[in-house]
Amino acid sequence: TNAVIEACEELKASLPPDVKINPDIFQQKSFISNSISNVEDALRDGFILVVIILFLFLLNFRTTIITLTAIPLSILITAMIFKAFGISINTLTLGGLAIAIGELVDDAIVDVENVFRRLRENSALAKSEDEEERKKAMPTMQVIYLASSEVRNSIVYATIIVVLVFLPLFYLQGIEGRIFAPLGIAYITSILASLLVSLTVTPALCSYLLGKLSKDKEHHDSGLVRFLKRQDTQLLHHTLDRPKLILTSAVVLIVGAMAVVPFFGSEFLPPFNEGVFTINLSAPPGTSLEESNRMGTIAEKLMVEVPEVAYASRRTGRAELDEHTEPVSNSEIDVTLKPDIERSRDEIIKDIREKLGVIKGASISVGQPISHRIEHLLSGVRAQVAVKLYGNDLQTLRQKAEEIKATMESVNGAVDIQVERQTMVPQLLIKVNREALVRYGLQAGKVAEDLQVFYNGKVTGKIFDGEKSFDILLRTTQEERSNIDRIKQTLIDTPDGGLIPLGQIANVEYTYAVNSISHENAQRKITVSCNVQGEDLGTTVENIQQAIPANIELPEGYFIKYEGQYENQKKSSQFILWLGIAALIGIFLVLFSHFHSWRIVLQVMLNIPLALVGSVIAVACTGGTFSVATLVGFITLAGIASRNGIMMISHYIHLIEHEGETFNRKMIVRGSLERLVPVLMTALVAALALIPLTLDAQAAGKEILYPVAVVILGGLISSTLLDIVVTPAVFYLFGKKGLEEYFSKKKGIRV
Repeated sequence: TNAVIEACEELKASLPPDVKINPDIFQQKSFISNSISNVEDALRDGFILVVIILFLFLLNFRTTIITLTAIPLSILITAMIFKAFGISINTLTLGGLAIAIGELVDDAIVDVENVFRRLRENSALAKSEDEEERKKAMPTMQVIYLASSEVRNSIVYATIIVVLVFLPLFYLQGIEGRIFAPLGIAYITSILASLLVSLTVTPALCSYLLGKLSKDKEHHDSGLVRFLKRQDTQLLHHTLDRPKLILTSAVVLIVGAMAVVPFFGSEFLPPFNEGVFTINLSAPPGTSLEESNRMGTIAEKLMVEVPEVAYASRRTGRAELDEHTEPVSNSEIDVTLKPDIERSRDEIIKDIREKLGVIKGASISVGQPISHRIEHLLSGVRAQVAVKLYGNDLQTLRQKAEEIKATMESVNGAVDIQVERQTMVPQLLIKVNREALVRYGLQAGKVAEDLQVFYNGKVTGKIFDGEKSFDILLRTTQEERSNIDRIKQTLIDTPDGGLIPLGQIANVEYTYAVNSISHENAQRKITVSCNVQGEDLGTTVENIQQAIPANIELPEGYFIKYEGQYENQKKSSQFILWLGIAALIGIFLVLFSHFHSWRIVLQVMLNIPLALVGSVIAVACTGGTFSVATLVGFITLAGIASRNGIMMISHYIHLIEHEGETFNRKMIVRGSLERLVPVLMTALVAALALIPLTLDAQAAGKEILYPVAVVILGGLISSTLLDIVVTPAVFYLFGKKGLEEYFSKKKGIRV
């Protein structure tokens, strides 16, 4: 791309001042550069927020440095893997890193925080006035080893689950699969790299930096942590006094969130902000090049009147040797926007449609280059919605298509409505008289074959010019083929060697028929297409699906199919739903292999519906529209949200198994307070690192990442806040039986 840009720049420099060059490559380069730049900025801003959160909680330069080391090392390992497998750096791979950057320090946070806390406890024992307490103090290296070992299983299982829930997304088919695969590769690779760093580099750095801390120096929690622990202590006592009320309230929130979901709108993919609009201007078939060019010139001038438009360029028709041949009646206008615009993309499109509305007799469709290509791949038309009518009779198809168009015009949100362009064109009709053929001893098939060669032509050879080939077509002159009197006088050979005029054995006349007939699955069809503006795609298509059967009665043998982005969105949503169920089953199996108790596993997985509450609120606050990207965010969130429950409940078990605690309120309060800091830190760094991706939904490069980030951000906030209250209450109610299952094979452990 850069090489082509440089060549074009050199060409521009050599042109006269009044001659301009505007190749499509400039538009693509600008879009790519802006997209990558925006995602890189989000990646950088997310890293800065992670640094701030870590220092506020740890308030220690060494622990912050150890934790932050996980980010560059994880990204470096990811880059090395990309290089080894030939994976490029693009908007989506960078987006995967931007989503994961807050999670890259999660494993290191848990390890460092636990090591630092255990070192403080060990230091307090060493300074105790009680001789028995001083004997419990251990060497620093042993403390670090035991502290890291204490959380290692939790770290590994939490990371496995985060990766596990993303794996099914690689089974997505079609365009959505091609879009999210690079994002998933970058996300999973970086997460696994961070796990490797936390298991190797992080403990080593702890032994090197934290092991040399002065034993005479007191290391206390930061003021923020002390404040949070005081508040959490009070909250825990209130929670454990009324656990059933807490659980009931949580269930009500979850049910309420699930009840709101069906009322959201839907779309296939979020609209891209390419900085360029593609306007298809279709005049009636048969329109001359001169007239089509005149209409295109008017459209260009109207486009330049829009304040945000920098320039407009047009193609009218496409040559026969082009990959996408277009008749001269069709024009394609590329409208490039200025870098700094004040109005939103939807407002600009609305203004464009209003200005082009003065061009009568032409169909207008406004879109964007990439979006048009996606729509064309999905349904074969360059529009978001394609209503395909199938039947046998061409006249009936055209009549019903016009009725469908009129019905769709009454549906709110449907714009750029147009019927597949068909027009009546003159055709030569030759009806052979079979009685006359018998009289002259002629065969109908032989006569038809001769006439086909004579008027339509026959390919008799090819001419090659380099890699191009051209057919040699043998047929009569244009004058012979267009004059009906001469056609009637065409001489036909008879078996006895005589010649008779065609008019004696056939009726020759001009008639009218449609210029083109479309077929699909061996059936005739006609397509009515439209775009959507002012409403979400799903609601608009559902209204169309209700309006058409209510207002139009189709003859027997005629039927309608709805295709385009909406149909693909439905298929993808159903497929992702099944993938989500598979991911939940996978989470359950992985957790069961760790806890050996279905009761404990369900308590850990309670964080997933708790995360749903915040996600639904976040989606509602940002437009209330679901897309494939939103659903991908939900699946990703399921793995991330499980981490907090694993950390909390694993620590409860550790206190009973290794530190002599029994199942009671005191143990739950202690375990919750000791896990408060890592739970808050991991959730906050993962959530706040996503904020830069949510600040501008229409920024180039963020269109796909924005809904994913919104879902994860909202879900992490709700699951973390509710986890602090709900998990202790649920464990207090149901944890004892789960612990009995867990310890059933372990002797001498008192529950």
